[in-house]
Amino acid sequence: FRFHRSLQKTIRALQRTGRLTIRFDSAFEAVIGHCAHTHRPGQAGTWIVPDMVQAYTALHHAGHAHSVETWLDGQLCGGLDAVQSGCMVFGESMFAHARDASKIALAALLAWARTHGVRHIDCQQDTAHLAHMGAQPVPRSVFKHMLHIGISQPTRPWTWDDLYWQSLHPRTDGPC
Repeated sequence: FRFHRSLQKTIRALQRTGRLTIRFDSAFEAVIGHCAHTHRPGQAGTWIVPDMVQAYTALHHAGHAHSVETWLDGQLCGGLDAVQSGCMVFGESMFAHARDASKIALAALLAWARTHGVRHIDCQQDTAHLAHMGAQPVPRSVFKHMLHIGISQPTRPWTWDDLYWQSLHPRTDGPC
């Protein structure tokens, strides 16, 4: 994960002014709704059709699907949804209605993951946006190994604390 200086500055400035709040699972249905209906340049539609919203909502109620939410000035303006199985997290979709809002949510997810010993997050898509933040494709055999290890470990608690941001500062023990 590359925690770019510009994103660090943005987060610090928003925190300093009290404008930024990160929440987990406080508005899951709103997040998945925004993910389903946010226009994406170059895409004619979305895979998040009503049946998928219903399925992910059921997964959320069962404790397997979660949201990471970026709130600015008390308004939900960005976020992502993910599925968790054991110690593996599968990022599903993101949205942003304000500059850097989805990047902030992704950074929060990474901070949570590092704090809780989650070593891999499956992004599923090889996009320029995710590559810019450090995502890399992995060979299928490597992914299968990561998956086997990850899902065999205990599920981590899906909670947020602003102290988690500290985990994103440069580390000496290698990438998460």
